[in-house]
Amino acid sequence: MDNRPDNPMLRRLSDGIWTASGPVVTAVAGFHYPTRMVVIRLRDDRLWVWSPVSLDEALKREIDALGLVAHIVAPNSLHDLSLSDWQSAFPAARLHVAPGLAARRPDLTLHAELDDEADVAWAEQIDQVVVRGNAITTEVVFFHRASGTAIFTDLIQHLPDNWYSGWRRWIARWDLMTGDEPAVPRKFRLAFRDRRAARHAIDRILAWPVQTVLFAHGEPVVDDARAFLARVFAWLR
Repeated sequence: MDNRPDNPMLRRLSDGIWTASGPVVTAVAGFHYPTRMVVIRLRDDRLWVWSPVSLDEALKREIDALGLVAHIVAPNSLHDLSLSDWQSAFPAARLHVAPGLAARRPDLTLHAELDDEADVAWAEQIDQVVVRGNAITTEVVFFHRASGTAIFTDLIQHLPDNWYSGWRRWIARWDLMTGDEPAVPRKFRLAFRDRRAARHAIDRILAWPVQTVLFAHGEPVVDDARAFLARVFAWLR
């Protein structure tokens, strides 16, 4: 039974998959970002939580109403702000992290490092690809088969043109964080030291039958999603 409140924090995207927006967070040089997490109910009715946002009592009640949190996923080394709180709230959950995070967060109890093979707990339900070769971070991209949803973290971003002001607004425009449609920020493009490895990963992603593209910083893409992904990574291929 769904016991969520009338105005839930969790938004149902499709059968078995929800999103929730978190607070705005501030990063290097005062650049601030909206945050988003994804929750997927696996076939065993346990929950898979991607890039968890700040956890408060209201969100925890909604999560508890959906099921038992079994897996917490940190998809790159930059999305780790709320992991400690989630581990405290759901001590039985396994924490799966992208390459590079373990060295940054020795305080966390890590259970597995993500690679190109899905964990047995979600194999044949959620596919994954490690996008290697970037000097900023190594990102793991996921694909929820049942809903046709590709889940990116920072490799695709799209903020409103007025999200920043002053010099940050001009930097955001140059970086392609703002623009007519979502894009790979210029800083990430320049940070790819091994483009061959990146192309190999993106080719696998482009083969997925994607219907929706989610990312942490921006609104989902639901129209002609496969063509959108081909455009957004044309600079690399």
